[in-house]
Amino acid sequence: MEFGRRAMLEAFERAALEAGKAIMQIYLDGCPSVRKADNSPVTIADEQAERIIIAELEAAFPRTPIIAEESVAAGNVPAIGSSFFLVDPLDGTREFIDGRREFTVNIAYISDGRPLAGIVYAPALGIAFSGQNDKAEKLFIDDHFQVTRRAAIRVRPQPADRMALASRSHNSPQTDVFLAANAISRCTNIGSSLKFCMLAEGLADVYPRFTRTMEWDTAAGDAVLRAAGGSTVTLDGLPLTYGKISQTHDTDFANPNFISWGGMRSALERA
Repeated sequence: MEFGRRAMLEAFERAALEAGKAIMQIYLDGCPSVRKADNSPVTIADEQAERIIIAELEAAFPRTPIIAEESVAAGNVPAIGSSFFLVDPLDGTREFIDGRREFTVNIAYISDGRPLAGIVYAPALGIAFSGQNDKAEKLFIDDHFQVTRRAAIRVRPQPADRMALASRSHNSPQTDVFLAANAISRCTNIGSSLKFCMLAEGLADVYPRFTRTMEWDTAAGDAVLRAAGGSTVTLDGLPLTYGKISQTHDTDFANPNFISWGGMRSALERA
């Protein structure tokens, strides 16, 4: 690896905090949105935050490719090798537009298909989550966009009465089938990649996803979750991988359906 892991997370933090500062200014002022080619919304906050993050990453790690959501939408897709960054500058754009506070900034480092490090920053909530190797932390951030405290986080053991998480904006009937099949009666809907982080800090147990996601939607949260002791697997029980290009059944960087788990994996995951 061409750089140290601690230096990488420090760069992630700088980039995420600067992007979050720009996003919050636009959030408080209000801004219109437009529709991309795939009919998903985008705002100037997405675009401005992405420019900030890319500039920071390029300055710190000039030889590492960056796959960023809005750049990809504009047709700017660098060739990737075994290692690259994945960036979603504003995950939960619908929440952002609707005035909710669950939107996040997401930056992840991928090596050999695995999310080895990542940060998820929720600027409107004043919290962030970072993870690498087997260490995950929750960061508390003040109104001046400074980290004031860090706390180690870890998934909790799977309880008998499990709590599930589902997407606020992209739920599906398959989620209800999964919950019934696993005798899960409690489910909370929440937007953005914060679902991974709730698993990572032991506030919930499983996040089934049966609607479309892209790699930049999941990589940072997945990195935090894995560092906290959780896992994300496809429906055949294999780890979700990153850098999926030239897919015969879908576009580059599109994810299959997956299940994210906190704590011990279930029988369904091992099947």
